[in-house]
This record gives sequence, C-alpha cells and structure tokens, in this order.
Amino acid sequence: MNPRTLLKQFMLEHKWAYIVSLLSIVLSEFVTVQFPNLLGQFTDLLQAHKMTPALILHYAILLGAVGVLYVLLYGVGQLWNGTLGRRFEYILRRRLFHHWELLSTSYYRYRSIGDLLNHAMTDVRQVREALSGGLNILTNAIFLLIATLYMTLRTVPMELTLYSIIPLLFVPVFVVWFGPKVRLASKHVQEGLSDMAELTEESLSAVRLIKATGNEEVEAGRFRLRVEEIVRRQMTMFTRSALFQSMIPLMGSIAFAIALLYGGYLALTGRILLGSFVAFTLYLTMLIQPLQQIGFVINNFQRASASLARLAVLLGEMPDIESPEHPVELPVVRGRVAVHLPTFQYADAEEPTLTGVDFELPAGQTLGIVGRTGSGKTTLVNLLPRMFDPPTGTFFLDGVDVRDLSLQTLREAISYVPQDGFLFSSTVADNIRFGDEFASSDEVASAARDACIYDDVMSFPSGFDTVVGERGVTLSGGQKQRTSIARALLKNAPILILDDSLSAVDMNTEKRILAALERRRADKTNIIISNRLSAVRHAHLIIVLEEGRVVERGTHDELLRHDGVYAKMYHLQEAEEAVG
Repeated sequence: MNPRTLLKQFMLEHKWAYIVSLLSIVLSEFVTVQFPNLLGQFTDLLQAHKMTPALILHYAILLGAVGVLYVLLYGVGQLWNGTLGRRFEYILRRRLFHHWELLSTSYYRYRSIGDLLNHAMTDVRQVREALSGGLNILTNAIFLLIATLYMTLRTVPMELTLYSIIPLLFVPVFVVWFGPKVRLASKHVQEGLSDMAELTEESLSAVRLIKATGNEEVEAGRFRLRVEEIVRRQMTMFTRSALFQSMIPLMGSIAFAIALLYGGYLALTGRILLGSFVAFTLYLTMLIQPLQQIGFVINNFQRASASLARLAVLLGEMPDIESPEHPVELPVVRGRVAVHLPTFQYADAEEPTLTGVDFELPAGQTLGIVGRTGSGKTTLVNLLPRMFDPPTGTFFLDGVDVRDLSLQTLREAISYVPQDGFLFSSTVADNIRFGDEFASSDEVASAARDACIYDDVMSFPSGFDTVVGERGVTLSGGQKQRTSIARALLKNAPILILDDSLSAVDMNTEKRILAALERRRADKTNIIISNRLSAVRHAHLIIVLEEGRVVERGTHDELLRHDGVYAKMYHLQEAEEAVG
C-alpha cells in the first residue's frame, strides 16, 4: 500500500481522536488570546485611576486561569497528536518490514542493506514528526492567527490592522518559491544518508578483513568523503531553510514597525485608548509567532514529502516470485523431487547458468551434487524452493510443479543450510530454535548433539544462552556451520539441503555429522552439495556438474568405475589427504 494511502486510511480510522486533539488546540488558542485583552483593560483602568485592590486580585486570578486553562487544553491536544504519530510510525515500520520480507531474493541483489535501514529509520521518523509535531504546530499556528486577527479587529480600528498585516501577505509568496527547493534539498540529504549507511554497514560487516589487511585508514577516508558530501548537502538544505524562515520574522518586524508608527499616532491623537494600543502590540507579537511556526511546519512537511516519496518507491516494489492464485494442496509432503530443466538463465546474465539438467530423486533418498566452483550447484538447489523462479514444468515436488504450490507449503517442506551458516545476533539456543520456535530444551540439545556442536556450546560460560554476536561473529566458521545444521535438523523438514555446509569442519566431525544425518533422516530426502567427495560417497545418486551441465551421474562406486571427472576429483583428494 502506498504510504500516502496508508496515512489517509490511518487518519480516517482515528478521526475522532484527531478531532478531539484539534478541538483542544483550537480552544487553547482562543483562551490564550484573552491575555492581551485583559492586560489592555487593566492598563485602561490604571490610566483612568480606577484601579482598586479588589480589581487587581480579579485580573490576577483571570490571567492565572487563562494560563492554566491554556496549558491543560494544549497539553491534551499535543498528547493525542503525539500518541497518534507514534502509532502511525509503528504501523509504517511494521508494514515496511513485512513488505521487505515478501520481496524476492533477487531484489536484494541490487539493494544495499544500509540504504534500506535508512529508509526504515530516518524517512519514517520524518513522516512521524510531520504527522505529530508538525500537525500540532500547524493547528496551533493557524487558529492562533485567526483568533489573534479576530481580537485585533475587536480592539482597534480596522485600518490599523489592515495596514499592519500588509507585509505578512508576502509570506505565501515565499512559501511557493522556497518550498520545492527545500523539498529537493531534503531528498538529496536523505540519499546521502543512505549512502553513508550503506558504507557503514559494509565496513562493519568486513571489519575482520579490513583489520587483517591494514586498511583502516582507507575505510576512514572513504567514510570521511561520504560525510563531507552529506554536510555539503545539509548546508544547502539549511541555507534554503534558514533563508525561508528568516523572511517570515522580517515581514513580522516590518508589520510591527507599521503598527508602532500608525498605532502610536492614533493613540497620541486620542482615536484609540492606551490600553487598546498596548493590547494591539501584544496581538501583533502573537501574529508573528504563528507565521514563524507555519514556515517551520512547511519546511517540515517538505522534508516529510520527500521521505514519503522515497517510501512510496519501496512499498511499490512487487515480489517477482509469488504463490499461485489457486495453489495445489499437498496433504502430506513425502519429498520426491524431479528436475527436467532444459535451461535456466539469470535476468542479468549473458549466458545460461544451467543447461540440460535432468534427474529424479525418490522420497527418502540422498542426492549428492559435486562440481567445480561456478558450475551451477547453488543455483540448482535455489530453484527448488523458488528462491529464483524456475521455468514452468521443470521442478516437481511429489509430482506437482513447484510453481503450482504455495510458497508457504513449498518452503516449509525444505530445510536449507547455506555455506556461510548465517546466524542471528541472539543466543545459541535461539538460533537453533529458529527451526522450530516451540521446541523444548531437550530437543534443541538433541539437534546440537547430532550436529556435533553440543560439546562446543557447553564449553561456553553461558552454554546455550551464549550470545553469538552479529552474524555469529564470536563463533568460528565451523561452529557457525554446525549451529546452522542443528537448526535445520530441529526443523525436521521432508527435504534437507546442505549447500557445502561441511566445508569448515574437519574430516572426523564430518563423518559424525553424516552418520547422524543417516540415522536421523533415514526416511527423508537429503540433498548435499560438497566439494569434499567424502560427504557424498554414501548418496543414492551423485551428479557431477560442469559449466551448468550434468556430465556424470551414478553412485560413488559407479562413478569410480567410469573413471571420469568424479574419479579424477576423488583420487586427487585422496592424494591430498595422504600427504596431509
């Protein structure tokens, strides 16, 4: 949903709260404009020598009541507006995150995480500030302006008011002239902040590499250039905003000078009372304040408008992979996989990544996929859960085209362990339990034992409650992989995909994990990608990929007898192990 539509819908749903808020602010302004009037009456009584102690007490009480009533009414309005603004901020951030979760993985190949975070933080905050604080100030300013003008017309001759407000009529001209310039400058600032957030996220993620290569100064220099560009853009925006906002008090000062000249003349000639002149000067001062506030709010709205436009682009993105309108339902997923893929090519690639891949894997069997780096192994297994969309009629689960299944059904049937073993910045237990949030502590421990990470975890001071840090930074590569395997084992899905997920563990640990897999998942389908052939030697079917094509297939023994690519890879690795 477009954020502007979402905003309108939110305001309609909470219209009564906004009405109460606006009425409270309006009433507070009509209360506060009584202050100059009462002060003018007090001055007239003093000038006429009619003041008595009782009247002094009377006016003191009235002025105090005006102050208290104003604070109460304005406070209620501000509280409601602020609460509604925070609530909308929460809804918008939640909607934005939910939308990101629905987008396909291909979207994130071209988008920076830092840029997206800046949208979620800065842009959403700008909208909230305009909705709550800006709306408060704008309502306050408009009705204070109306109430003040009304009181001036009641207090002094009309021509004095008209002459005095002539300079203020130029304010709309400044608004029309400077508004778009401020909005454009704000957009440039937000884009600069996104660039800085992107670089920060990138540098912090690669902090080990930066330190290992001694490139701290290089990264600091890159960051300095980004910040300098942001400062330059911010100075442009602040210059335009300051020029715009300074014009309004300038017009107010000119109006005050006219009022002083003409009003003083009327007071000296006796056409208005001294108290009326005093009240008018106070009213004129009150007129300048809302005009300054309107200028501030317009700037605020211009910045929020730029942020809304950026958010609209994000929320306007549609996932290129979606569930079918009428998905096929599978009562039970058994895990039979069939692939008949003539060709697959990424949208931005010049040549196909996979060509002529054809095999069938019965439920409960294990498939091994081997091949050199870049041969298309990861692409192949990413097409099964539709991380990238395969052509129609090429990938089947239990005899049903995966494109005819709902994404929820398809992906719940698959446990996927990537090579990097991604972990969340939470505890070890929480990371394993991500495979099944309702799993008991015993089930978590059992999965950890089968993944050969249990002993490592128990050696940590806090055991399973150990916080692993961002992306598991406190763990070694092997520990991260084994924790990810434990997470997949706990999910216990019909299909398990290990995408070179044993590359960082030693040979003995690998054997123990594979033995646990064979025992724990004897009746389930497993797909193992590995550059280490020992990980797939017990597979029911092994396929060898070369430049996206299946060049060999069979069991381990059959491929050795064939004496082809697989056999050469196997003998080479045997020789390396012997040397080791």
